[in-house]
Amino acid sequence: MSVKGVNKPVVTRFAPSPTGFLHIGGARTALFNWLFARHHGGKFLLRIEDTDRARSTEEAVAAIFDGLEWLGLGGDEPAVFQFERTPRHAEVANQLLAGGHAYRCYATPEELAELREQQRAAKQPMRYDGRWRDRSPEEAPQGAPFVIRLKAPREGETVIEDAVQGRVVVQNAELDDMILLRSDGTPTYMLAVVVDDHDMGITHVIRGDDHLNNAFRQLGIIRAMAEIEGGWDEPVYAHIPLIHGSDGAKLSKRHGALGVDAYRDEMGMLPEAVLNYLLRLGWGHGDEEIISRDRAVELFDIAGVGRSPSRFDIKKLENLNGHYLREADDARLAALVAPRVADRLGKPLPTGAEQLLTDAMPSLKPRAKTLNEIAEGAEFLFKNCPLDFDEKALALLDDSARALLGQTADALAPVPSWTVEAIEEAIRHVAEDAGLGLGKVAQPLRAALTGRTVSPGIFDVLFLLGKAESLERLAAVRHASAG
Repeated sequence: MSVKGVNKPVVTRFAPSPTGFLHIGGARTALFNWLFARHHGGKFLLRIEDTDRARSTEEAVAAIFDGLEWLGLGGDEPAVFQFERTPRHAEVANQLLAGGHAYRCYATPEELAELREQQRAAKQPMRYDGRWRDRSPEEAPQGAPFVIRLKAPREGETVIEDAVQGRVVVQNAELDDMILLRSDGTPTYMLAVVVDDHDMGITHVIRGDDHLNNAFRQLGIIRAMAEIEGGWDEPVYAHIPLIHGSDGAKLSKRHGALGVDAYRDEMGMLPEAVLNYLLRLGWGHGDEEIISRDRAVELFDIAGVGRSPSRFDIKKLENLNGHYLREADDARLAALVAPRVADRLGKPLPTGAEQLLTDAMPSLKPRAKTLNEIAEGAEFLFKNCPLDFDEKALALLDDSARALLGQTADALAPVPSWTVEAIEEAIRHVAEDAGLGLGKVAQPLRAALTGRTVSPGIFDVLFLLGKAESLERLAAVRHASAG
């Protein structure tokens, strides 16, 4: 499906540089591109911009693909690697040179350094002055190195009707003749991006607004190539505001995790929660907060993206994650939580652990906001007797509490069918016989069985531990008292 102003099917792209993890801001850019393409029945493509060979790594490429796969934002075709297309970039630069839209610049590094120093002293903008723009290459020393520069327009203005930012105008006098090919024949980022977008058929460039200034320079290449061979259509630009921290400053490490992998591995978030949260960072649809992927595809359009930076709020993300935990399949959560429990306990979990976690999930997940919180709540299921007690739990286990636990164990021992209902009935009888509220029995019982003062409901704890394990833990507490 085409959209207004574009007479061809929508094609978007996400084009990260592989110099590190998949940034949370990059993940949002990928999501917006993916949703826009899906909403309009188009294609979403991936490009790895790896022309910076010194900083690009295979590990970073793997991390980016891993993060996108976790979020379900894979490309519709195999990813394009920009460095592999270097000959094509150089071909376009030479077309521009042959067509009179570019020129050889023989200015030496020393000359350019002196130019910058003069401009700095005069408090002028630092830009190339075009000294080789109209000179003949024959004036250069024989064999002298050169770069190829674009002949940028000097008169008038360049206008971009940005789908997010609105009408943006730059005076052409502010645009210098940027380098297309370096003296070693390698293309610059600016050239490579334009050539790749054209060759990949990109119709909409949706990216961070830190690239807005680049768009004016890149348009110069597109318009020059359109004059040379035609068919170089200008994409629709949509420059989305960056994500800021809760204090309004640009998002940085001090605001928390920046990589998508940290939200998955360290913080215990679900991908659907992260996607839902990123969707609502800078885009909205009325008062809807919980928006599924399918609903997002149905609703998303660039018109809903605001011009102001969004503020990242980890508490909101955690609350959203809690919602998705409660909605998630119990077996799926058990598989995600099991290795976290093993890490917390420092030992492998026994056979059948995932099934036990699956059975426990309805008790574990209602109040949890992260997988880590579920794992913490599930530890008691796999601890060995005698338990380690935290300070608060130990404080509950005084002599009178231990005596009460003895009565509780005696009441539980003859229970024939270990069901939640039968357990509850036995515990309530203990409370009534002791003239106590149920909570007064449940508190020391929870401490004795889990080593903590917070756990799922006490009847669920007993049921999940099983009769033998529950009685063994109670006996261990009584034995410790006798000792």
